[in-house]
Amino acid sequence: MADDKYTIGVDFGTESGRAVVVRVRDGAELGSAVYNYPDGVIDERLPSTGERLPPEWALQNPDDYIGVFKNAVPAALKASGVDPADVIGIGIDFTACTMLPTLADGTPLCRLPEWRGNPHAWVKLWKHHAAQPEADQINETARRMNQPWLARYGGKISSEWFFSKVLQILNEAPEVYHAADRLIEAADWVVWQLCGVETRNTCTAGYKAIYQDGKFPDKEYLAALHPDLADVVETKMKKELSPLGGRAGGLTEEAAAWMGLKPGIAVAVANVDAHVTVPAARVTEPGIMVMIMGTSICHMVLGDSLHEVPGMCGVVDGGIIPGLYGYEAGQSGVGDIFAWFVDNAVPPEYHEAAKARGMDLHAYLEAESAKQKPGEHGLLALDWWNGNRSVLVDVDLGGLLLGATLGTRAPDIYRALIEATAFGTRLIIETFEKHGVPVKEIVAAGGLPEKNKLLMQIYSDVTGREFRIIGSAQGPALGSAMHAAVAAGAYPNIQEAAKAMGKLKDEVFRPIPEHQAVYDKIYAEYVILHDYFGRGQNDVMKRLRKIRNQARGLE
Repeated sequence: MADDKYTIGVDFGTESGRAVVVRVRDGAELGSAVYNYPDGVIDERLPSTGERLPPEWALQNPDDYIGVFKNAVPAALKASGVDPADVIGIGIDFTACTMLPTLADGTPLCRLPEWRGNPHAWVKLWKHHAAQPEADQINETARRMNQPWLARYGGKISSEWFFSKVLQILNEAPEVYHAADRLIEAADWVVWQLCGVETRNTCTAGYKAIYQDGKFPDKEYLAALHPDLADVVETKMKKELSPLGGRAGGLTEEAAAWMGLKPGIAVAVANVDAHVTVPAARVTEPGIMVMIMGTSICHMVLGDSLHEVPGMCGVVDGGIIPGLYGYEAGQSGVGDIFAWFVDNAVPPEYHEAAKARGMDLHAYLEAESAKQKPGEHGLLALDWWNGNRSVLVDVDLGGLLLGATLGTRAPDIYRALIEATAFGTRLIIETFEKHGVPVKEIVAAGGLPEKNKLLMQIYSDVTGREFRIIGSAQGPALGSAMHAAVAAGAYPNIQEAAKAMGKLKDEVFRPIPEHQAVYDKIYAEYVILHDYFGRGQNDVMKRLRKIRNQARGLE
């Protein structure tokens, strides 16, 4: 239609950023493009100096994010054939907690020559786990001081979250901490670069920076962590938060020139990749879990009342959909585990067989694994290759494979790893339900549901629930474009935008009763192992990690 309007959603992921051009009236995705971050995930050496980084570090270069606007957005516009003059808004989502120190004008410290060689001046990516000692201190101090917010985060703040990373900077590089005028989520930083206005979104503040009941942790608590932290909220953050779907500002002349857009169009308040996907899957009511399945899984479910759930990542009033409590849990390694196995442990014969059949190695292993019945391989794994986010909240745990014999083959292990991640999801669902948050059905989004049908059937069989699939391969970017439409005034709220622009496929995965019966038995064994190795009965994984660090000269 000649009078159609469009918005752009930009999804900042772990390795790349994706831009999607979306028609406002029906959510049609007309063009997309991806920009791979040149520096990617910085977890081995600092690009500026070549300095080797310690274990559990994960950094990024903020200039890679600007590259997404300069490259992916113009390419998506070109692919769409849309007149840039008809674009009325832009919205972004981001991995979280991904944070960085900046000057008062938003300049990242790592851009400055005097700080470029200090790793603490760079972006700390969501999967930076080196702040575990700080997370331990945050949790112990909160318990000792009876902080009421701790239960809202399942009883533990993660090493991935905002204040853990802030305290690590202060402990290990106080000079960087004091040089920083702002400590800010990358989500809010890129919005700042687009509209010239510094905002803080309710989603990251609530889930990642301990913002509950209208406030951040008080000065007395922060000072107990470190005297210099007492005034961090007043001096390096912002107390005022901006609502999801709100307008952060208008696109600046400079940012408009990067992307070939009109200056002044609406820039939506920032959001998180997992949370923004919920309305894109047409979920705006309680009891439906949205699982964003990729390198990790985020489990999002809405509720109309407040409950304290052990091991959840957080619950925030209005953190996903206004007027409802948004609950979050997660698994910190899923697709990453499958990728680790394929990259490091699959014999050459499978590479050759996949090549002969013109198949990707993942697809070939999936096809071979699908020939088996549940339980046929005799294996059981724990899904902790990248630590455990929910419900144990412990990054120092490691993976486990049990039951292997000289007859065990690569497809056996591949299937066992898929099953392990499904067991982890089932434990999360059962923990929610045990503590008053129902999960009636599930919608899957992200890269894995698009690629791996076996995985989806296994998840349905293991959890005993039907799985629907989001109708977009770009769920976060679509959700961001929807929030941009709200910010631009095309819809009064995200609920109405979801009705018009959200998408679901007709495809449904239903549990197979005979498979369920087998998986119930294996899951019972999984829970035994989970509690034995994860709840303190046998801390062998942590002892091994300590020995490893000593051998590498890190302790």
